[in-house]
Amino acid sequence: MLASAATAASPTLSESIRVRLADEITSGELAPGAEIDELRVAERFGVSRTPVREALRDLAAVGLVDIEPRRGVRVATLTADRLGEMFEVMAETEAMCARLATYRMTAVERLALQALHLRSLEAVERGDVDSYDALNRDFHSALYRGTHNAFLADHAAALRLRIAPFRRAQFRGRQRLARSYEEHEFLMQQILRGDGEEVARLMRAHMMTASATLLDYLGEGAINAPPKAGSPPPP
Repeated sequence: MLASAATAASPTLSESIRVRLADEITSGELAPGAEIDELRVAERFGVSRTPVREALRDLAAVGLVDIEPRRGVRVATLTADRLGEMFEVMAETEAMCARLATYRMTAVERLALQALHLRSLEAVERGDVDSYDALNRDFHSALYRGTHNAFLADHAAALRLRIAPFRRAQFRGRQRLARSYEEHEFLMQQILRGDGEEVARLMRAHMMTASATLLDYLGEGAINAPPKAGSPPPP
């Protein structure tokens, strides 16, 4: 049985450092090619070098930094093509999860999903990116569990972890919190109606909209942006 993600554990030192550095990289504060000195980062956060090394390894795993032996750590160059490919795969995976979850979730699981959705509105109204990001992760994770397919849920969670910094960054785009919540509202309406095919279409559009918003936020030109799926229909 899959573990519950209703209450996330407090972030470790390495996770906190990873999130902060990822925000600085995706916002452009740390420019492509910039060196990240392990010792300086440790001094900045008042920690030993061990959690810094762990954070940098995690950032390297998702392609945000390059670690070269004897040459140190540098911010990687983000490309529109690479980001588009990653979100395309995530969009199809999330669509499959959403479709299956619509058909397979129990009544209790649907109620829990609704509760998460309502809680996220409070974060939107406050403009609280951190809280919305956490609730958004829980919302999507609930859909993974709702598939009642452990292999698919694990696959989706692994993909999500791979692109987590980019998904978080897109929430800093203009009005993205409110738009994301609205897109979740469309999803909830169709989930409660039991229309799995429409839920899959909406989830695919939701993810591709997030991709386009991210590229806009990062300053990538529209010429290199991945194709944007149709926007959700008006309520």
